[in-house]
Amino acid sequence: MLKALILRKKIDAAQKALETLRAKDADFATREAELEKSIEEAAALEEGEEKAEAQKAVEEEVEKFDAEKKENDAEKEKLENSIAEMEKELADVEKEQDTTPAPEKKEERKVEKMPILRNRFFKNVDTNEMFQRDDVKAYLAEVRSCISNKREIQNAGLTIPEVFLGLLKENIANYSKLYRHVNVQAIGGNARQIIQGTVAEAIWTECCAALNELNLAFNDAEIDCFKVAGYYKVCNAVLEDSDIDLAATLLDALSQAIGLAVDKAILYGRNSVTTQKMPFGIMSRLAQTAQPAGYPATARAWVDLHTSNIISISAGLSGAQLFEQIVIASGAAKSDYSRGEMVWVMNRKTYTKLVAKTVSVDAQGRVVSGVSDRMPVIGGIIEVLNFIPDNTIIGGFFDLYLLGERAGAKFAQSEHVFFIQDQTAFKGTARYDGQPVIAEGFVAIGLEGTTPDATSVAFAPDTANVVQGIILSNTAVTVEATETAKVTAKTFPVDGAITWSTSDATVATVADGVITGVASGTATITAVSGSASASVAVTVTA
Repeated sequence: MLKALILRKKIDAAQKALETLRAKDADFATREAELEKSIEEAAALEEGEEKAEAQKAVEEEVEKFDAEKKENDAEKEKLENSIAEMEKELADVEKEQDTTPAPEKKEERKVEKMPILRNRFFKNVDTNEMFQRDDVKAYLAEVRSCISNKREIQNAGLTIPEVFLGLLKENIANYSKLYRHVNVQAIGGNARQIIQGTVAEAIWTECCAALNELNLAFNDAEIDCFKVAGYYKVCNAVLEDSDIDLAATLLDALSQAIGLAVDKAILYGRNSVTTQKMPFGIMSRLAQTAQPAGYPATARAWVDLHTSNIISISAGLSGAQLFEQIVIASGAAKSDYSRGEMVWVMNRKTYTKLVAKTVSVDAQGRVVSGVSDRMPVIGGIIEVLNFIPDNTIIGGFFDLYLLGERAGAKFAQSEHVFFIQDQTAFKGTARYDGQPVIAEGFVAIGLEGTTPDATSVAFAPDTANVVQGIILSNTAVTVEATETAKVTAKTFPVDGAITWSTSDATVATVADGVITGVASGTATITAVSGSASASVAVTVTA
């Protein structure tokens, strides 16, 4: 069943791509007519330099046209063949499923056959098949039990059934625009990716001479495990209506949240300089000005890229001048290890600016632009991500970014139902780590004189794992001079380091919560952890 679902998704994607290619046929027909007219106009010119130049220009355009049309036709044929093969495979899978003996009937309430659900998650999925699986029914029944009985759930963690894991991963890929471009590897514990060093040049010599030894080194990139997660509250009315609404709501919310966080981390993650752990981002690596402390000895040699691969383009450029500078800047991204094409990411405002700066009027009086979903001249897919700052373009070979994906995504409902609000809280988690293993495969370009900044993008704060307050054992203490009193402090909701200070060291001092009286008077002893603080009023008597 899951295989059939995946095949249908692939067929739909291929058909959409095929429709896009077929839509170009009308444009090719128009261009062909224009070229025919240009050929006739060039032939009608009088013999001379002007005619020769016109004919040469037309010939170049014809060659370009033929190459583009040939490429488009080849892609169409390739997709048509691929669709035919997948449709045959799908038919075989469905036939095999149809001939599978029916499972033994169990005593349970009668469930009417559900309609085919058609939305962006379960396109053309037979929900009667999917939601009547024993594991899916058990999972949804447990969630529904939490809602209907308004009770605490002792075993809050629920592993998503296998069929849900497939859909969850696919939805994350749909919501994350970069997931499909990077090198995603499924891993268990800590993992390393082995990277071959620069290939040495072989040495010419006499046929019978001794061979020269070549130097070939190997490095590795180690990735750890970080969690991207969160919880949200859902109206019980939505959850109680039907299993279909329940599944779609849960997957939708989880996918959107994780997809956004993954894209941000791939570009701007900065786990090496913050306590909020996450994958290491492309911009953060390009902006490094010195080799970080603890850099692995077995990793590739660290290279300073903050001037060579972060490039600012002068303001006021447009058209050919602008793209001349973008082309030059793109050369900083090295493709030595890549097997894919370039990807360019920017926000909507920057994208529309590129479109506007390449607007022109063609020979037929039509307003056209050199920018669509691909970068002109250089080539490469354009992805729009609106958290990227204005006038910043990040490009490169994204298959050189390693994203380690852990198994075991989990979904759970809260132990305490939000009874008064008629809501239930749910949580979703996924685990990733990543880094640009070949950092020189990327470049950041700033338009209008802007210099791309690695710290300009904010992440959702990890407020659940920081100290929010301090509880003291005493709020007022009286102590004699030269005597001591102990005050204990506890941070919440997590443990944190505490520093102590006194407002007047001539009256009382403090060290690790131990207050020592010095001379008669009053002072304030303060405990601080992060942004939280608490105070003790101290009175010292003679």
